[in-house]
Parts: sequence; C-alpha cells; structure tokens
Amino acid sequence: MSLPIEIEGGDVIRLIAQFLKENNLNNTFLALQKETQISLNTVENVDNLVSDIKNGHWDSVLNNISTLKLPVNKLIDLYEQIIIELVEMKEIDVARTILNKTGPMGVVLRQENSERWHRIDQILTRSSFDPREIYLGGSKEKRREEIADALSREVTVVPPARLLTLLGQALKYQQLQGQLPTGSSYDLFRGKAPEQKEEDFYPRRQDKVITFGEKSHPECAVFSPDGQYLVTGSVDGFIEVWDFYTGKLKHLKYQDEDKFMMHDGPVLCLGFTKDGEHLVSGDQKGKIKVWQIKTGNCLRKFAQAHTQGVTCCKFSRDGFKILTGSYDHTVRVHGLKSGNTLKVFKGHSSYVNDAIWVANGSQVASCSSDGTIKIWDAKTTECVHTFSPGNSMDIAINSIRTMPRNQEQLLVCNRSNTVYIMNLQGGVLKSFKSGKKREDRGDFLCCTVSPKGEWIYGVAEDHEMYCFSMNTGQLEHVMKVSEREVIGTDHHPHSNLICTYSDDGKLLLWKP
Repeated sequence: MSLPIEIEGGDVIRLIAQFLKENNLNNTFLALQKETQISLNTVENVDNLVSDIKNGHWDSVLNNISTLKLPVNKLIDLYEQIIIELVEMKEIDVARTILNKTGPMGVVLRQENSERWHRIDQILTRSSFDPREIYLGGSKEKRREEIADALSREVTVVPPARLLTLLGQALKYQQLQGQLPTGSSYDLFRGKAPEQKEEDFYPRRQDKVITFGEKSHPECAVFSPDGQYLVTGSVDGFIEVWDFYTGKLKHLKYQDEDKFMMHDGPVLCLGFTKDGEHLVSGDQKGKIKVWQIKTGNCLRKFAQAHTQGVTCCKFSRDGFKILTGSYDHTVRVHGLKSGNTLKVFKGHSSYVNDAIWVANGSQVASCSSDGTIKIWDAKTTECVHTFSPGNSMDIAINSIRTMPRNQEQLLVCNRSNTVYIMNLQGGVLKSFKSGKKREDRGDFLCCTVSPKGEWIYGVAEDHEMYCFSMNTGQLEHVMKVSEREVIGTDHHPHSNLICTYSDDGKLLLWKP
C-alpha cells in the first residue's frame, strides 16, 4: 500500500505566491509574503542572475532580488560591491544613498558593524580610486564571482506556472482513475462538471443495462446532485457506484480492489449531500450509515436509527442532519456530529414510505401507507397539516418530492392511476392519469420529474412508463420499461437520463 505524500504548508503558500507574481499581482504578492513570513525566493533563471552579477548589471540584479528574502549578511556584501563600483564610476550621490537609505546598510551594518560601515563611507570621500587598495589584493571580477556564488545558493528556480501545472496533473490523474465525469469541461472551483444546458425531453430508447441478478437486485438507486455518480443499494447489502456512460462500475480505487460500501442487510434507501461528496444509506434492520463517496470510508454509523427498516433518508441542506422515515411509523432527525437522534415525529398509523425537507428546511413532509401526507414543524415536531390526494385516505402513498421550479409544491405518487401536484396545504394543483383502471394494472408504483420540472414520469404496475407534459397537462408518450415489477426510478439532475430498476435484477438507463 502506497504511503500518502506529505506536503509542506509553506510550499502551498509559495505556489500561490508564484502565481501572483507571474500575473503581476504585486500588491497581493507582497501582502501574502508579509502576512505569512514565507518568501518565494525564486528566480526565472539562476544562470541569468549569476551572469548579471558577474557582468555588473546591477539594475537587473536589484530588480530580481527586490521580492526575495535573502540573508542580510549576503545583502550587505552585494550592496557594498555596488557602492564601490558606483564610486569607481564617480556616481557618488547614488552610492551615498544606497549606503545611508537601504536597510541592510543604513541600519543593520551601521549599528552592528560600524567599523565596516565607516570604511565604506571613507571610500566615498577619497579623491582617487585604487582597485588594489579597495579589493585588498583581489579584483573586482573575483569579488563579483564570490557574491554571485553566495546568492545563487539562496534562490531556487521553479518551472513557470507551477501551480496550474500541478492542478492539471491532478485532474488528469483523477480522470484516469474515473473520478471525473466524461468530457473535458470541468468546474475546478466547485469541483464538478458544469450543468449541461439540455432541453427537457422524455426518453424513448434504452441506453444501457446493468445486471445484478435476482438475488442481488437493487432496492434503491439515486443520481448524485452534481451528476457524477449513479449509486445503487441492493438487497444483498452492497452499495455500488456506477459510471452511467458505460454501464460499468465507476473506477474508484476501493471498487477496483473489490472493496465496497456495505450493510449486513438489504439497503432500502440512499441520499446525497448537496455537494455530492457524502452519501447516507438506510437498511432493513433500522441502521443508517454515512459514507465518503470517493474513498468508500464509513464516517458515521447509527446502529438504532429506527426499530424497523429505514425507508428513506435525506441530508439537510447544510449536511449536518439526516431525515429518515421507517416501517416503525415514525419520522426522525439525526445529528451527524453528535450521532444522536434529535427529533421524532409521531402520528402516522402505518409505514412511512417517504420524508423530505420542505420550506427551506423549516418543515418536514412525510407520506405513509396509511394514505396521508403530513406536514411537520421541523423544530417542534408538531403536525401542522394532514391531507390526502383526492381525499383517498385508504390508498397508500409511495413517494413525495418537491418540484424543481417551486419547492412549495409536491409531486405525489400514491397507489392509484393518478399522479398529483399538490401544495403544502393539501391543495391539488394538477393531476395526471394513466388512463387505465386498477384491474388493468394501471396504478402507479413510482414517479420522478425532469430537472426543469417540464415532464412527469410515472411507472405503473403494467411495467409501462407514462410521460406527462407539465405544459400541456397531457400524456405524451408511453413505453415499456420492464418485464417484471418496477421498484423505483430516478432522473439525472441535468441530463435527459432516467434509470428504472426492477425485481428481475436489472437497472435500465433510458435516453431520448
């Protein structure tokens, strides 16, 4: 097993400093060095610096070292040589300014080695210039070489655009590992692929098939909010991450090594954080687990989240709380940091099949096999509304979800031939019928909605998917999606891609 690479924090600062310097953001560059006390100490070409010193190109030398943090004793040697050569050229005023006004000479040398400072000052007042006396038997060229050698050891050369190069290499590695979405477009700042600007359109053809086997069929499947992953939870306890472009397992390191996220019982539900980084799963034994999707690490376990199976699980918008519903007739909120159950909502008389956050997280909506939808105050757990679609309180409600364009509206799927759009007070805004009677197996089992809310998709007992237009209110397309009973369906967050999964052990992906 390879060891993690250790990265010095100071090197990260230097990479940022180099980026600032290369892009002429000099004020920010100097402020960063001052605040962090970490200097860049790089030059584009150390050979050029050495050559400039040896040839006495002092303007270029001073410009190059102006942003470097060099030992003061070596700066003093440099400034002394420059002063001497200025005297030789009879540039006395400039030499005197360097001696008196620069920090290394006018402050440090004058205070700590006044004898040397006075010797240099006396050179300024001499009427004649004798190199043998000034260089104490040496030469100007030799002194320049000594200074060039000393300064070259204090600076480093870094390839240009080093920060951008490293980022590019990291992205290339992630792409090779299958951790980036297919395609070249990628939002580096947010860490995800930009949303595709597709017009909503209903599916008409089967694109991919993922085969599990009847004894390991998926009980739940969900696309991540950023569109990178399709994750399934199976009756055998496995949680797997799929590449929906290929229909194969995503090339994540732990999956490539045959290591998986797992429960010791059937996984009944899944939910993502808003950023798509973390996953929550619930199983038939009442347990929930929180995972880091890229590593497969289990970050938190709730061994007794419910007394019976967990039917749904949703993160709060901030990712710190988890909402769950269960066969035990309750809805609960769990704290990710504390690991404790924070709220319990009691009132349903049968299985809770779905629960979601509504009204910006201030309320919770839940639906049950008792035929009701309940709206709860998220803080007090008080039930503020109870209603049923079409006043059919004897018909089990399978799922609810908020509409993309209006979070105050619910898409309601109950075991009837009608899918409803309702508000949080129980009003029916729209309804969509399969056109079939119960004896014709026209009752809906599951439904989903397109990213822009323009299409409603319901799958019925007859194994058909019914595609309804929100704009016209009409049934526009019907197609068969399985030979066996469909368990569930989900829509990609910003592409025309739908998955359906059945108890025959197959997950199908559908496109226009």
